[in-house]
Amino acid sequence: MTEGLIDHATFTELQETVGADFVGELVETFLEEAPKMLAELRTALVAREAETFRRAAHSLKTNANTFGALALGNQARALEQGGLPNDATALDALDVAYAESANALRALARG
Repeated sequence: MTEGLIDHATFTELQETVGADFVGELVETFLEEAPKMLAELRTALVAREAETFRRAAHSLKTNANTFGALALGNQARALEQGGLPNDATALDALDVAYAESANALRALARG
């Protein structure tokens, strides 16, 4: 389930560095905050606020990469670097990537 979604070496290294229990807490915080970042991306797109869009994409990218959710991080990076898209197609794909990554992170955090 987590293959291809989460880089296990990154996730394991994080657990070894800060402890599995703390990583579980960090994952829960990310799962609470990421939907807010996704909503901020949509709001910024509608309002055509490029800097707000870029910052939200950057935050999502950074957080995803911390846990080894590299596919999600890569999609967020593409949005960060690509500027405001013309429509929400990329955000729809990002929502799917987030949902898949969230499920994988929950599973890994539980052990």
